[in-house]
Amino acid sequence: MKNFINTIRNIFKIEELKSRILMTLGLLLIYRLGSYVVLPGIDPVILEDLTPQGGSAGLTGLIDLFAGGAFSRASVFALGIMPYISASIVVQLMGMVVPSFQKMMKEGESGRNKINQITRYLTIVITGAQAIGFLINLKAQFLPAIILRTGESLDFSFVLSTVVVLTAGTMFVMWLGEKITDRGLGNGISLIIMVGIIARLPDALFAEFQFRVGSGGGGLVPFLIEIVMLAVVVGLTILLVQGTRKIPIQVAKRVVGNRMYGGTRQYIPIKVNAAGVMPIIFAQAIMFLPATVAQFFPDSDFSQGVVSAFVDFTSVTYNVTLAVLIIVFTYFYTSLSVNSNQMSEDLKRNGAFIPGVKPGRKTAEFLDDILARITLPGSIFLAAVAILPAIATIAGVNSQFAQFYGGTSLLIMVGVILDTLQQIESHLLMRHYDGLMKTGRIKGRAAAGAAI
Repeated sequence: MKNFINTIRNIFKIEELKSRILMTLGLLLIYRLGSYVVLPGIDPVILEDLTPQGGSAGLTGLIDLFAGGAFSRASVFALGIMPYISASIVVQLMGMVVPSFQKMMKEGESGRNKINQITRYLTIVITGAQAIGFLINLKAQFLPAIILRTGESLDFSFVLSTVVVLTAGTMFVMWLGEKITDRGLGNGISLIIMVGIIARLPDALFAEFQFRVGSGGGGLVPFLIEIVMLAVVVGLTILLVQGTRKIPIQVAKRVVGNRMYGGTRQYIPIKVNAAGVMPIIFAQAIMFLPATVAQFFPDSDFSQGVVSAFVDFTSVTYNVTLAVLIIVFTYFYTSLSVNSNQMSEDLKRNGAFIPGVKPGRKTAEFLDDILARITLPGSIFLAAVAILPAIATIAGVNSQFAQFYGGTSLLIMVGVILDTLQQIESHLLMRHYDGLMKTGRIKGRAAAGAAI
């Protein structure tokens, strides 16, 4: 405890680090306050009465999870940061397949500025489309809560103002994320998502506690066992996020003037889960499609069977299909994000090589082979983490609390917290203080990326 207090004291002794932490907390507080501001033209009391207990399910539930509950509250930040993330993914994928985008990515700072500008424009387009979808969902589920309407029809002024406000809200959240990245601590976009997810944890924990101590809940012992199991799952998830395969490389010696450079042995850290959380997001998005299509044919026996199999997230069919999709998408996204040919060319250009492997094509084949071997256990582990909430629900855990046993929410929280702690530790070590831990060093995703 004494070491912890000393560490906190050292953190606030560093003026720059203290200002960055306070700036981050202030901007995150603004985001959380804005998530409770209801859209103009909506009655919040009626909306709260119509909102189902435990939150929405399906795709709207996933969006509400990333928005920190702002979607179900019809807030001005209802769409959150998801349109910006969607635009970033589209631009990233185009940078891998479109030559003009590849050229911009290689132009340094000017190229990155162009990419960021294109991402912002695409965010506005995606936000406008999603705002219309939000209005359709709002009309279908919460029509009595809408004040500005004529019978079953919405007023044009309400539609126009809602689209404008939601678009402005998303752009403001994007601006908050960029300011946190520039003047705060950690990646602003990731922190905004993480804060939205963590905001639901106290309510879920309290609901589970009330259920356990109530009649028929089993008492306090099962609740403590659940907390211990959650800690074990978090520890295993940290291993998944931080796990790397270090490939040794040798840098050739070269003489410049009277000095000799190179000749040192370094390594390339290839992550066991190089795809991150993207395979789970893609797989969950696809899992919503069968039930959505089946709704257009409600009288068909096949449609009823599809709905029963893919709506219940605890069913065997749902979880097996989800696990297979995650494994497939892990290989797909890893092949896009880790370019072995580019890595081989970079090594050759910098006079480095893998001992025992010829430079060029042989090095690329060697890296591909290593990547294929470590991606398989990584993808299986990722699939297991994704279906853990369903297993926890079957075991009797409250559905709200079960979401934190795995899936997208846990992976995002672990990854973002590790990155933020790693940045704090870097500030401490630069000022000749001890790190956050007495032994070992925190390695976030940013550290592994910098090493590559």
